[in-house]
Amino acid sequence: MNRKGSEKTISAMGGLSRTLSSRGWPKGIVFLRSLLGMAYLLHPGWGILELIPDNLPFIGNLDEGIATLAAWYGLLEILEARQLRRTSKEK
Repeated sequence: MNRKGSEKTISAMGGLSRTLSSRGWPKGIVFLRSLLGMAYLLHPGWGILELIPDNLPFIGNLDEGIATLAAWYGLLEILEARQLRRTSKEK
């Protein structure tokens, strides 16, 4: 892979490693979305509540993917806050 291709890959992955609050989202909304995503992934209704039925080809798992991203961004917020607390204690 040439250098230009690897730079595109890195910049694409940068979107998954930046917190939503650094992009202007309120932290409360990010945490709420994260909790809803985790609740959806844990299937408290054992699949009774499905936004998109899983038996539809290709698009059946989009709802789980969106819920996973919502949970991921909430985890990033928690980890960044933890890192900020540690660095502020060291100063």
